[in-house]
Amino acid sequence: MSVTEPGGPDTEARAPGTGRRPPARRILGLETEYGITCASTTGGPPPMDADSAAHELFDPVVQRFRASNVFTRSGARLYLDVGSHPEYATAECDRLADLLAQDRAGELVMADLAARANARLADRDVPGRIHLLKNNLDARGQGFGCHENYLVRRRAEFWNDARALVPHLVTRQVLVGAGHILPGPRGARYVFSQRADQMEDAVSSATTRARPLINTRDEPHADAERYMRLHVIVGDSNIAQGSTLLKVGAMDLLLDLLEHGGDLSDLQLAQPMRAIRDTCHDLGGAAPLERDNGRTITPTELQGELLARVLDHCRAELDLDPLHAGVLELWDRGLEAVRTGDHSLVEAELDWAVKHRLLTRYAERSGTGLDDPRVRRLALAYHDVGPDGLRPALEDAGLLKRVVDEATCRRAVDTAPSTTRAHLRGTAVSRAQDLRRDLSVDWVTLRLDDGSLPPVSLRDPFSAQDPRVDALLAAMDAQAVSQPPPCA
Repeated sequence: MSVTEPGGPDTEARAPGTGRRPPARRILGLETEYGITCASTTGGPPPMDADSAAHELFDPVVQRFRASNVFTRSGARLYLDVGSHPEYATAECDRLADLLAQDRAGELVMADLAARANARLADRDVPGRIHLLKNNLDARGQGFGCHENYLVRRRAEFWNDARALVPHLVTRQVLVGAGHILPGPRGARYVFSQRADQMEDAVSSATTRARPLINTRDEPHADAERYMRLHVIVGDSNIAQGSTLLKVGAMDLLLDLLEHGGDLSDLQLAQPMRAIRDTCHDLGGAAPLERDNGRTITPTELQGELLARVLDHCRAELDLDPLHAGVLELWDRGLEAVRTGDHSLVEAELDWAVKHRLLTRYAERSGTGLDDPRVRRLALAYHDVGPDGLRPALEDAGLLKRVVDEATCRRAVDTAPSTTRAHLRGTAVSRAQDLRRDLSVDWVTLRLDDGSLPPVSLRDPFSAQDPRVDALLAAMDAQAVSQPPPCA
């Protein structure tokens, strides 16, 4: 594996006989906010609101760790975010397969919390059932997101590159949108994305007040003299692993192109926020989007041009692993599905297509429209990560394809990626939990609360080894021998 930093000097090992290199090694991460609701089991009004349901969900976490913000054995962060949204931030990953496993591990963690909460409600005879939804809109129309993080080298051109990515972020929903039933005066219709209509700016430091596609908060969780974080907050929350692979993999390859001299500045759109809505609402991908040169381009044409430039870059520069190669193939096939209307090309891999087939076939069999309450309940069940969700049945029927197998994803619940800083954090958290020692943790720092060792600051997210962490683990082991915890 390459050990160069993202966007760093082109010193990666070249494949013999080709002169090509792997894509620049990069830290990747996803932060997913989950919707939560407590539905009545008797047909009456909900027995608790979202805030009460969220606190019920996190009760065992608070009881065990005295906090609703914790780091897990996998190196991930589990917490209750503003607005009563349970959130799971994956550990740092430098491989696409690890990121897919970590993202699914977050669903499994949430499903377990929901199952335990529902068992407690049943024991107390509360007539309700908590559901956790990996989607982006609640019943009141309020939005929440799935944020992507990409580590990049600090350089003067970074924000020019970030703005150059805006046309991609506006139009990629034709590939990686999660699908949405949009109500309207003439009846409901199906569109690409839940998230698109919530966005209000292209690049900004705001998050909730005026949601941008890219948030400019300079918080790399690493050596700030060397690194910056590209924080993308426009993406839909995806169930299909194919959508997540394409969403993150395409951005990774586009960043590699930009960091090695590529140019996307000629593809800028005149009105990105109008374009993101026009793109969302045209399922044929043919909405004319005004460019800043006065000409127009459709979403599929723009994505096709981006893909062509990435393909040229890959042929000239990159020796791709199978998953990155799969990104390019799925990108091309997804565009063909939108252009031709032949959704069968991706209807088991990309969320908008999987969900569109599910909902339209149900509506046809039931003789109803998309605005029927039963269709809306089915749409919610698609996003339900608990036992009432549709994922297992869809996978068993071959209607939803996996990229990373379920056994690997289940191991990722308690196992950090082995090649990044997350390995150090996950190991320390696991040891502290096993020995019942108090350890304060954030993305960068590990600190024994008894003050026996100085805090360990892990500024290099690419490093999975550190002698200071070895010393911290040894100190915990020694304490366990000399000072066994109560009730050991």
